[in-house]
Amino acid sequence: MATKYLLVSGGVISGIGKGVIASSLGVLLKSIGLKVTSIKIDPYMNIDAGLMNPLEHGECFVLDDGGEVDLDLGNYERYLNITLTREHNITTGKIYQHVIERERKGKYLGKTVQIVPHLTDAVQDWIQKVAAIPVDSTSEKPDICIIELGGTVGDIESAPFIEALRCLRRKAGQNNFLHCHVSLIPVINDEQKTKPTQAAIKDVRHAGLSPDIIACRCSLPLLKSTTDKLAMYCQVEPEQVIAVHDVPSTYHVPMLLERQGLIPILREVLRLDALPIAPPLVRSGAEIWETWKTLTDTQDRARETVKICLVGKYVSLHDSYLSVRKSLEHASMRCGRKLEIIWLDSTDLEVANETTSPVTYHQAWHQLCTASGILVPGGFGHRGIEGMIRAAKWAREKKVPYLGICLGMQIAVIEFCRTICGIEDAQSEEMDDSAKNKVIIHMPEVSKETMGAVMRLGLRNTVFQKNSGFSKLRALYEPETMQTNGVLPESNTSTTATADGEVATKSSPSHPPVISERHRHKYEVNPEFVPTMATHGLEFIGKDESGERMEILELRDHPWYVGVQYHPEYLSRVLRPSIPYLGFFAAAAGCLEEVMAKGAKTVKGATKGLVNGV
Repeated sequence: MATKYLLVSGGVISGIGKGVIASSLGVLLKSIGLKVTSIKIDPYMNIDAGLMNPLEHGECFVLDDGGEVDLDLGNYERYLNITLTREHNITTGKIYQHVIERERKGKYLGKTVQIVPHLTDAVQDWIQKVAAIPVDSTSEKPDICIIELGGTVGDIESAPFIEALRCLRRKAGQNNFLHCHVSLIPVINDEQKTKPTQAAIKDVRHAGLSPDIIACRCSLPLLKSTTDKLAMYCQVEPEQVIAVHDVPSTYHVPMLLERQGLIPILREVLRLDALPIAPPLVRSGAEIWETWKTLTDTQDRARETVKICLVGKYVSLHDSYLSVRKSLEHASMRCGRKLEIIWLDSTDLEVANETTSPVTYHQAWHQLCTASGILVPGGFGHRGIEGMIRAAKWAREKKVPYLGICLGMQIAVIEFCRTICGIEDAQSEEMDDSAKNKVIIHMPEVSKETMGAVMRLGLRNTVFQKNSGFSKLRALYEPETMQTNGVLPESNTSTTATADGEVATKSSPSHPPVISERHRHKYEVNPEFVPTMATHGLEFIGKDESGERMEILELRDHPWYVGVQYHPEYLSRVLRPSIPYLGFFAAAAGCLEEVMAKGAKTVKGATKGLVNGV
């Protein structure tokens, strides 16, 4: 059976929501039992997203295989419960490198290598090859591949990809390719304007593509007159014009599309009824859809709000911490609470700011002191580090739930060494490579000269230590708890991995459990200082398989003070919240004991019957 393709492109402006719409289309397709995969095309020259400024591009998402990719691949994984590879993210730099390497090897037999046909053919071959890679627990070839074209149609850099997709549509054949174009409907003087979308569709057709669906981003539902006008001048039927207006959360978008009859359109254009779909997948899809709707509806009715203070370096662009934000949302949905994130620039907490900007300083401290939980996420560079250290100290001393991710764990180590261990000049080598007491050091195997793709990346094992019996985090991770609550093995991640992306190889007292999470770091805790910290009460309850690299710290006699070297947000899913984030949020919400008692089941006020898995 030939692979079917669903292309999502955008016009008028970038950042219009193509990723969420593409993911939501995938949810609809999975709800009818189809196996779905996704590819993101980014027309920038970078090989990957690893070295891109998060304040310009948003977060860098990390995959199991260590691929540093566009944040939209995180949306695909979260919504569709799939595991992608670095090959699922195509960039201009990556495809040019591929073609040039082939030319250097003589693969083109002396021909003049050109954009058309050689580069466009390479794009098509890449898409067709990657679209066949199994990405879910069935380990079978996907039925349909969703392709998101980044940027806007008409950009110079996207022209070769548009030509390649035009050729792919012809190659795929009739009823095997559907094009959804996302456009903007601005409102001027209370009037919905259609001219920008008409011009965008004209540009798309001029490039050789003809949209089957026009998804209109707007602040309010489209008026019938607007829909009819778009249908008339864009040469589509009114039912092919879909309104994607503002909703309380992005989790409502799949339901918004479904209510407008999108599934029948997909069935008709792609002849989906002709596909052989296994009955278990049909039942599973229906269950996923019902669970999704119930969970979203319950979240709308939640009344209690939990304030989480995110103390970071890149808070001026919230997409810099997109996966962190989504993980907190997943945890809040599971706990039946509303989430309020306080975005706090760590520099505002620093002592120097009290003199230079006292109003900002005191406002920042007021926000920190009134939060129910404090989270310090990952980051690089020295800016704002002292503010993070002060936040970690406040959380430790005042018994406020704390979660440190990657850099956030290292911050907790520095603070503890300075305040409790008496090492006043404790520092990270990243901040001061001449410091005497480097409690955080550069990993010896990581290059200090080369920057791209040289960090410790991807899925890595962490072994809970024998001293971890007291750990709340371990109790939530325990394999018996996960298995009791219906988490089944995911064969696409690892032979021993669960659907949460965590593995449980051994669970007897003499063999504590092993988990597997995604990493992205080049600095680590200096093992020389670990005995000193342990003497003063800071225990590393999780280490790598060699026992030399510190992975998890947790304080006793604290509601929740946890630091992890890995990035658990990369494996959080809408229907399966990340365990460190779930424990942290539950502690902040005051329902941790209930969560631990019920394991992956829901707590009071959350969706009844929801299990920790799909």
